[in-house]
Amino acid sequence: MIAPHSTQVDTPALFIADLHLCAAQTATTLAFEAFVAGPARQARQLYILGDLFEYWAGDDDLGAPYHQHIAQQLQSLTRHGTAVHFVAGNRDFLVGERFCAATGVQLVTEPVHITLGDRAAVLLHGDILCTDDHAYQAFREQVRDPAWQADFLARPLDERRAIIENVRAHSEAGKREKAAQIMDVNDAAVIAAFQRAGCDLMIHGHTHRPATHQHLVDGKACERWVLADWHGTAPYLVWADGLLRRETLSP
Repeated sequence: MIAPHSTQVDTPALFIADLHLCAAQTATTLAFEAFVAGPARQARQLYILGDLFEYWAGDDDLGAPYHQHIAQQLQSLTRHGTAVHFVAGNRDFLVGERFCAATGVQLVTEPVHITLGDRAAVLLHGDILCTDDHAYQAFREQVRDPAWQADFLARPLDERRAIIENVRAHSEAGKREKAAQIMDVNDAAVIAAFQRAGCDLMIHGHTHRPATHQHLVDGKACERWVLADWHGTAPYLVWADGLLRRETLSP
């Protein structure tokens, strides 16, 4: 397959996902502030591969003091000169142009095709790969539909927040009843994603299972890097000096 057009990524570049920022998680918020003031400020580019927030009810939620604070952090980073690219996750797929205007962040649609040195890579949030979880995939298809989103965003903000909290409660309860492997990626879905992208490197989050996996795709060796979620520290992936490496900032 011919690889889609990709963007050459300047170094150093950083990749993060699954921060799940919210006002209740003080330690993770402090880690994010330290990350923005430190490694991210030294980077040329930062890719946020979804679930920056615990949830996002719509861009009018920028009025919340906590969200204003996070937006200001991102704005300070982009004004400093770090290019920040955001891929929507399953928690914050309603991030839109108002958020981007307030932060200077560029919203990009997955799959994102980039080039790291001489290697073509594809970036995803990762939930699209979890095809064994049929109930979730049906939900994902519903909430990513533009008509559904328009209808949802037409509701009052407080109502949207309440709906999301209810969905989250049911989701957490449902996870306890699902087999662990159902919530991980499906190998066939991974192979198909590599084939569509025409590359040998994939970076994604979502599963909260950080690891580097090897795959054989049509006789070609491929790598899949899974990003870690955040819990009071700031784990990130670095592309520099022709190599990928994992780092963790502990504020």
